[in-house]
Amino acid sequence: MDKLTQIEAFVEAVEKGSLARAALSQKVTPVMLGRRIDALEKRLGVKLMHRSTRHLTLTEQGSVYLDHCRKLLSELNGAEKALSEGQHTATGHLIVSAPASFGRRHVAPHAPRFIQANPELRMSFNLTDQVVDIVREGYDMGIRIGGHIDPNFVAIKLWPNQRVVCASPAYLERFGVPVSLDDLQRHNCLSFNLQGGQQRGWYFRKGGKTIAVRVDGNLDCNDGELLHRWAVEGLGLAWRSTWEIQRELESGALVTVLDDYALPDYTIMAVYPQQRHVPAKIRFFVEYLKLVYGDVGYWNR
Repeated sequence: MDKLTQIEAFVEAVEKGSLARAALSQKVTPVMLGRRIDALEKRLGVKLMHRSTRHLTLTEQGSVYLDHCRKLLSELNGAEKALSEGQHTATGHLIVSAPASFGRRHVAPHAPRFIQANPELRMSFNLTDQVVDIVREGYDMGIRIGGHIDPNFVAIKLWPNQRVVCASPAYLERFGVPVSLDDLQRHNCLSFNLQGGQQRGWYFRKGGKTIAVRVDGNLDCNDGELLHRWAVEGLGLAWRSTWEIQRELESGALVTVLDDYALPDYTIMAVYPQQRHVPAKIRFFVEYLKLVYGDVGYWNR
């Protein structure tokens, strides 16, 4: 017989005023309820109440113990209520890391509406193109676009995406269209610098293997939006995500090249450390972003 069952029997008997009424509330027989209280008194080594057919009278020790038991059960019920409500709303403080440009355009702007639906939640964002250590730097989750994911993390696909080489029609008309990866060496390639975290080059698929190609050009930076702008302005080739250049591709402001070498998948993902119980604030925000990104026409707006 567990301690909690004994305590509940004791408190219920006091509040109902008789073993019979308490037993009815607990859906057991009066004999069974009495045995639970007997076991509690035996375990504690004190007499908690005097019982007769019609009356229950608490001892001095019983009165003191009753206050503690009521507080214990109240805290337990409160904890269970909070946990139950947590299944329906996100609470606490959610700290998110995301790539700078993507985070500005497609993560942080959706936070106010998410908080409106979950008013007991706070959110913090770190927007950077550097790959951060989520655990070491204290983030609950991160948004990643392609790349290797640590096996100790859970990765949830939010939306399909590809990395493609693109340029303006004016640039290609002036400098020609590259048809092989070797052609990149004679083109002005707009790329991230060391601070942008792309020092290994651009990634492609060739002969069934992923390879990195080092590129060079007269402009580099650590900001994706700036690379995007330079490409539209006709300053060179850029290796960008389809989520970022979708509108320009549809309008013709940018066109893709070397499509046969493009990586088949450079997915937009939500990642978080593996854990037995994933907090509602993480689960709900991931599901919310999936709904937002899946809205018809979202990526063209």
